[in-house]
Amino acid sequence: MKALLWLLLAAATAANISTSFAFDGVKQIAVSLSTGAVVIGAAACLALLRHRDRQART
Repeated sequence: MKALLWLLLAAATAANISTSFAFDGVKQIAVSLSTGAVVIGAAACLALLRHRDRQART
């Protein structure tokens, strides 16, 4: 699960960075917003998993 989230985070980050070079206008904004949402979601899931794992240790 964590490996998939890390892969998703890396791919979405790379896609978000490349949209500024590949697209212009509304298309660039739409793709950037969607990949940004995926980045935020994956990062939040990873943070929650880390928090849950830390609580399980104690």
